[in-house]
Amino acid sequence: MRALARYCNDAFAIADMEVRKLRHDPGELATRAIQPVLWLLVFGQVFAHTRAIPTGEVAYIDFLAPGILAQSVLFVAIFYGISVIWERDLGIVHKFLVSPAPRTALVLGKALSAGVRALSQAVIVYAVALVMGVGMDWSAAALAGVVALVVLGAALFSTFSLIIACVVKTRERFMGIGQVLTMPLFFASNAIYPIAIMPDWLKWIAHVNPLTYEVDGLRALMLERGASGLGLPLDFAVLTGTLALLVLCCGRMYPRIVV
Repeated sequence: MRALARYCNDAFAIADMEVRKLRHDPGELATRAIQPVLWLLVFGQVFAHTRAIPTGEVAYIDFLAPGILAQSVLFVAIFYGISVIWERDLGIVHKFLVSPAPRTALVLGKALSAGVRALSQAVIVYAVALVMGVGMDWSAAALAGVVALVVLGAALFSTFSLIIACVVKTRERFMGIGQVLTMPLFFASNAIYPIAIMPDWLKWIAHVNPLTYEVDGLRALMLERGASGLGLPLDFAVLTGTLALLVLCCGRMYPRIVV
């Protein structure tokens, strides 16, 4: 128990340090608000009027809101690994590596901090959705589930981002790979259209894409008339299991960032 408590304390210490950085750059939150607002106000309104995408009894703008929240979380988290490259250049990573903290605790702490940062995106999307008349579920259980899914999703994709940073090691290559990955992850999911209308080959990709399970869970929890097509237990299990696997892999790779 003491070892577990010490492990959690190390992880939370790293997360707290990362979250405190937001105090020095509050404008970052404002700039991140632009993208989800544009997607909901422009893309969402246009496709809602065209009725080109069948979403059953759920209005398209309602269908889209959880997908845009998941997209915002993805975009925030997928570039998180560049911070490790900056920390390496500043010598901060070396200090972390000589500490007694387990490598996986360092990774998990950074993943949790990305989750906390992503919660600001949830506030933005909820505010815009409320103004646009999206039928939201405001129950305490639903809100708690959304918070858990946002943190899980951001932690997962930020850890994936850290793995990429450990492999490429330069800011230029990292940015190039990050930009290449975001669009396929987004469009090969159920964020802006149902899986049912995808071609068969894309359905297979969607079912191994973690973003699909995050969107599915958010859609079930955020909307009054939401329903999970894959099942909430499966959504949480896939995200938690994938995060655990990525944390273990990244913990082994983390020291390579300084090599």
